[in-house]
Amino acid sequence: MEKKTPTAKKVVKSRDLTSCEATAQMLDKARNDGVELAFDRAVTMRACPIGADSACCKHCAMGPCRLNSNNPYDRVGVCGATIDTIMARNFGRMVAAGSACHNDHGMVMLEVFGDVAKGIIKDYSIKDPIKLKDVAGSVGIDVEGKSVTEIALELYEELKLTYTQVEGEIPFARRVPKATLETWRKLGIVPRGAMREVMELLSRTHMGVDQEYKNIVKQCSRAALADGWGGSMVATEIGDILFGTPSPVQIEVNMGVLKENQVNIIIHGHEPNLFESMIGSVQTPSLIKAATEAGADGLNLVGMCCSGLEMTSRHGIPHAGNFSSTEAVLVTGAVDAMAVDIQCIQQGLVKVAECYGTHLFTTNPRCHIEGAQHLDFHEHDPKSCTDEVVIKAISRFKNRKHPVQIPKIVNKGVHGFSYEYINYMLGGTFRASYAPLNDNIINGRIRGVAGVVGCNNPRVKQDWVHVELVKELIKNDVLVLQTGCSQVALAKAGLTVPEAALFAGPGLKEVCETVGMPPVLGLGACVDNTRILIAATEMVKVGGLGDSLADLPVAGAAPEWMSEKAITIGQYFVASGVFTVFGVTFPILKETKFYNHLFEELEQQGLGKWGFTPDPYEMASLMIAHIDKKRKALGIDKARERKLVDMATRRAMEAA
Repeated sequence: MEKKTPTAKKVVKSRDLTSCEATAQMLDKARNDGVELAFDRAVTMRACPIGADSACCKHCAMGPCRLNSNNPYDRVGVCGATIDTIMARNFGRMVAAGSACHNDHGMVMLEVFGDVAKGIIKDYSIKDPIKLKDVAGSVGIDVEGKSVTEIALELYEELKLTYTQVEGEIPFARRVPKATLETWRKLGIVPRGAMREVMELLSRTHMGVDQEYKNIVKQCSRAALADGWGGSMVATEIGDILFGTPSPVQIEVNMGVLKENQVNIIIHGHEPNLFESMIGSVQTPSLIKAATEAGADGLNLVGMCCSGLEMTSRHGIPHAGNFSSTEAVLVTGAVDAMAVDIQCIQQGLVKVAECYGTHLFTTNPRCHIEGAQHLDFHEHDPKSCTDEVVIKAISRFKNRKHPVQIPKIVNKGVHGFSYEYINYMLGGTFRASYAPLNDNIINGRIRGVAGVVGCNNPRVKQDWVHVELVKELIKNDVLVLQTGCSQVALAKAGLTVPEAALFAGPGLKEVCETVGMPPVLGLGACVDNTRILIAATEMVKVGGLGDSLADLPVAGAAPEWMSEKAITIGQYFVASGVFTVFGVTFPILKETKFYNHLFEELEQQGLGKWGFTPDPYEMASLMIAHIDKKRKALGIDKARERKLVDMATRRAMEAA
């Protein structure tokens, strides 16, 4: 093919675009090879300043209407829509798309689960019956005396209401802390069913329907909560039931996990079904023999992005990199096949794969890419697809035409901290509890908890904001929970191993060393943000930190977000009661009524609120200040002194 030389107008040094050395090396190689990657496209593609501020409406043929972002109230759209209505509609459509994306993922997982329970799908089975019973019990199903199959079928029918119900409350609303749920009910934002909420939000953002920004935001919250406490939670819980609940495992991260003398296969996307089948395919004796006969030392299965994180957590599969590295990894010339399913798949992969002779396969009926080869993946016969991917990869290895250049960089991390394992880790088999976490927050050793999650965005230096933010947080005794591409960034930086406690503040360091855990806990893929919600719920349940999620000394951040899913995640955390800070950019004009509503007034209603800054140090400062505010409100703003009790005092206590 004809290779495209990056636009010569502006070339930025690779190390200014990424803090990942392996990605930087491949960006340099791509430029030398005349291959354009997303980093260079981001440099040459200017963002529309009006669109970036969400001061543009293109929802009907009377427009597009562009308002003056310098003085947004000096004019309105052709229909009379104000800047607040326009921004709220644009924001709402992002929430609707993100919620639809995650709920679609969760619904597919649920359908697979139902077919496994019915005996229709034979290649998967229920790997964690204990988790099955726990989840069933949490939504009011009596499990006493019932078989695994009976419980699974009842749970399947109950969780279908997450999507199809048009009245009432979604099943996992039963898990929400009572005070938080009461606030939702008072505000009218408890989700009914995902299909209803997403449909209604899209309807209300149509021209001439809902034109009051506060009312639109209420439906944004409802549709977002239908994701966080609905579709995403279903995806996580069903994934654990079918494929096993994660527990910590040490894994290797970065492009050095590729092997020049092996057939390298990368799985990239979000649904674990494809990857689970691929694990079986690469272990098939006949395919291993075929690889050996082709001159390879074996088959090397590697993950990227979120499905890779699920396999990292469950099986210890090595991980090659996060979102911004998905094109760059193909530049190594070592990738014999990349198979993708849904979400965060860059169309630019097709051109890069062509340039290096890599087989790029789409596998999902909901995600075809022009120019990519498509192999249908069906859970009823999954290996017919995954075996074919392996066969094609072996053929490409045997006929490699491009020189291989693999960055010799491998980082190690510990991942797989499910809610259940954290419970065990803190209390052991017989005293599993979040009480030690709450106690150490109350006594001041741990200042609070932060969820740092989300994507990469090539408009900022890859990984840098994630890493610098987390360094600041743990230095100030804030325990960090991570999901998604952020987790990979911190693994590459060496902050997901127990030894990273050396970089933590004295209190957090003491707790980490006592428990033997890192100061940064990797929980899994972006849908696994729901593990953070469940952990926060357990903190409320254990007691001592308030009655509502909004009372907790916690904060969240998506430092390098880029997708509509991220906005939805942010909104469901805000609606759940969490102060949530985004980096890069934010699609709102300051000093508008809509801005003030999201950034101040929601908190006054008993929810969380939004924050924004592209600077990691300011982001950390905002989060820590919020945590301290919540500590003060709880009356735990001063750490308790630790006193040694002498024998005389102990005897007096016992006598009393």
